[in-house]
Amino acid sequence: MSSALIERPALEIWAYLAAQPLLWLSATLIAYALGFALQRRARGNPAVNPVLIAVALLAGLLVATGTPYRNYFDGAQFVHFLLGPATVALAIPLHGQLRRIVANAGPIFVALVVGSVVAAGSACLIAAVLGASPATIASLAPKSVTTPIAMGISEAIGGLASLTAVIVILTGIFGAIVGSSLLGRLGVRDDASVGFALGLAAHGVGSARALQISQEAGAFAALAMGLNGLFTALTLPWLVAPLQTLLGAG
Repeated sequence: MSSALIERPALEIWAYLAAQPLLWLSATLIAYALGFALQRRARGNPAVNPVLIAVALLAGLLVATGTPYRNYFDGAQFVHFLLGPATVALAIPLHGQLRRIVANAGPIFVALVVGSVVAAGSACLIAAVLGASPATIASLAPKSVTTPIAMGISEAIGGLASLTAVIVILTGIFGAIVGSSLLGRLGVRDDASVGFALGLAAHGVGSARALQISQEAGAFAALAMGLNGLFTALTLPWLVAPLQTLLGAG
């Protein structure tokens, strides 16, 4: 009886807190702060990714409390709103690298085209070989593009926007964790090259990781993320349509 008396006030308190608009915003900030603190204790090890930790903590909390994702998003949408200004703010380090960008416009364009085509094409081909449906293939194609653009592309080419959002987030986290160390093992030491690769392959999460490396890496990551979003939106429907036709004919 005593446990029931304890549980009832606890449930009432939770019901009250869950109705407050700042609850999930605060939970999001606290979860990320914990992830960031753990990464600092790990001396910046990319495997201890604060985004991944925050996602795991929040997902566990939502499951444990039976809270629908829509309720969470309604409370934490201010963070989503800030993504716009944060993305625009990436233009500040980018402006400082303007001369180098102009001087290397040719190599940047080649890297953009090759990286974008390989990112989308490899996902489509691997999924096709594994027997995925055309809708799944279309959902995977824009995996390296930042989430809002990727979801729009996915819907335009017949994919599932919700599946695309999950794949994009996982791609970003994975790229941020393994990208810089993999590039280092491959002998890529130039911060601009590392940043461009991270931004192109792992969009916003990769750009955040690049900013931890240096301002130069962050600037080129922001450049790659923006250019890849534009290039993929313009070209992906032309690349995916023939593959979907081929699969349908087969």
